[in-house]
Amino acid sequence: MISMSAKKYKTGRQGAALLVVLFIVMVITIVSLGFLSRSDVELACGRNMVLRMQMDYLAESGLEHARGLILNPQDVSSEYWTGAAGQQLVAGSNDYYDLEVVRDDSEPTNRCNYIIDCNSYRLRSGEKIGRSTISAELRLDPCIAYWSGSSTVISGQITINGDVYCNGNLANNGSIVGDVFASGTIAGANIEGQRNELVAQAPVGWPGLVSTDFGPTYYIGSTSYLAEIIDVNVHPMGSFNPSAGNPAGIRYCNGDLELNGHLDIKGMLVVNGTLKVNECGEGGQKITAVKNFPALLVSGEVVMENNAGLLIEGLAQIGQKIVIDVGAVNANIDVIGGLFIANGGIDGITSSLVSVDVTAAPAIASIQTWPAVNTVKRWGPAAGTFFRNIERK
Repeated sequence: MISMSAKKYKTGRQGAALLVVLFIVMVITIVSLGFLSRSDVELACGRNMVLRMQMDYLAESGLEHARGLILNPQDVSSEYWTGAAGQQLVAGSNDYYDLEVVRDDSEPTNRCNYIIDCNSYRLRSGEKIGRSTISAELRLDPCIAYWSGSSTVISGQITINGDVYCNGNLANNGSIVGDVFASGTIAGANIEGQRNELVAQAPVGWPGLVSTDFGPTYYIGSTSYLAEIIDVNVHPMGSFNPSAGNPAGIRYCNGDLELNGHLDIKGMLVVNGTLKVNECGEGGQKITAVKNFPALLVSGEVVMENNAGLLIEGLAQIGQKIVIDVGAVNANIDVIGGLFIANGGIDGITSSLVSVDVTAAPAIASIQTWPAVNTVKRWGPAAGTFFRNIERK
């Protein structure tokens, strides 16, 4: 028979063992909860890292989106694409990006520079749960401001803000703020960019505009329009704007034409012959291209008279040289866009009495025309792009 004291001793040992077991279970539970909590934190960190990477990649995709539309301004209704909000890479997803694009117009050569800010984010119940912001500067390069189809001399009165191509030997006596490409040699000083001699191919091709594509009729898509026919040798003075029947504002002359006095054309002037620019007087003479169309097309020479002045905003394609008439002085041409001359001639722009300023402006020099019904032709002066000063925020 077990005594009462022995029973108490045995019960006491069993109670101590139970406490030890409970303590061990508690320790295991606490350690397990710690592991679980740590795993949850690491899992959350991993999800956040994946989300951040996805937003970073989405922001970079936004930069590529902006690059494509800046390089192809024909695809937007404004002069250049200024960005948009709520863009998606995958339709129906919860991931979005906002883009803001600003062209840098602080200096003449900066019309080829664009500042892009992209903010990507994921929406959940209307709340942005993740985001990434990236800023970069996009440079259109090379971007041709002046193109000569033969060996040429650039006189001391010529300033070119942008890149230059010469299909032959180029001698520079003027000022070129940009790179120079030539199929032959390059001589002269005052070239701020790189000299690229003996290039096998031009950075951008010849625009290849033909006068008959714009008059007496022309197309936009499948619709035919009538150009305004100039059937006199002297263009009338005044201001001229596009109309419903002539939305590109094309004014077409099949022969030689003179510009006399004040003239402001919003559209395109086509001269299938020689264009003579006389003294403009007060108000000047100006041609401003309509979106996606050139500003000036001349199959022959452009002859500048005494005190003549012409401002061209857009693409100008000239078949022969720019010359100044005998005895004339103080003539000037300003081109904001691109000046493309098929036959620059060994003397180029032949006289130092002609002051010429050319500034590359790819957004207004890029064109989209229709040589025939539903036959589209696209061209631009920019051959490529690159990003610089990329910054993540």
